[in-house]
Amino acid sequence: MKALRPFVVCAALALPALANAQAAGDRPAETFEEIERGLYFSVLGGPLFIVNPPASSGPRPFSPGQMAEVELGVDIGDRLSIGLFLRGAVNRAGSDYTGYSNGNASGDFSSLVPGAVAHVRLVSFPDAQDVPRTWFYVRGGAGYALFWPKALLPESDILVFAGPGVEYYTRLRHFSIGVEVTASFFVKSQSFGFALTPNLRYAF
Repeated sequence: MKALRPFVVCAALALPALANAQAAGDRPAETFEEIERGLYFSVLGGPLFIVNPPASSGPRPFSPGQMAEVELGVDIGDRLSIGLFLRGAVNRAGSDYTGYSNGNASGDFSSLVPGAVAHVRLVSFPDAQDVPRTWFYVRGGAGYALFWPKALLPESDILVFAGPGVEYYTRLRHFSIGVEVTASFFVKSQSFGFALTPNLRYAF
């Protein structure tokens, strides 16, 4: 019996370890989505051009500028996303541009536009692991445009915009990058514009 005691002690010590190993083996392996979807945050920015800026009289010269935008939204499946955005922009204009000021003000102007937006993903292309990382999409939205200086552009406007884009979901599964071209239209002033905007998106 004395000779068996070491074996009994070793068996007693080994049983908990074997039980833990069995329990670990019973748990399913943790898996991760190759592409995260759900609540997301994105930033956009790039050149913005207004072909005929808002004005009541006088010249409406071509106006180059820059815009930046932040967007917060949610994915509804793989193909549809909806969100809210806030866009800021500054545009150049010469001294001959007087907007709605009747000649009392002239020159550059800026805008701030809050609004809503939707993305519809149309076509995807898989990578070597058959993961659809590259998507072509269309994006459109509308917002309420406020302008400054008020002496130059005292009236607000309604902005609508739409355009195509391409998006690549990186192997850092929360991130995607893309670029889009959008045409824009200010409803009240009948002003047209377009923008080229690279973008970066993070999905939670």
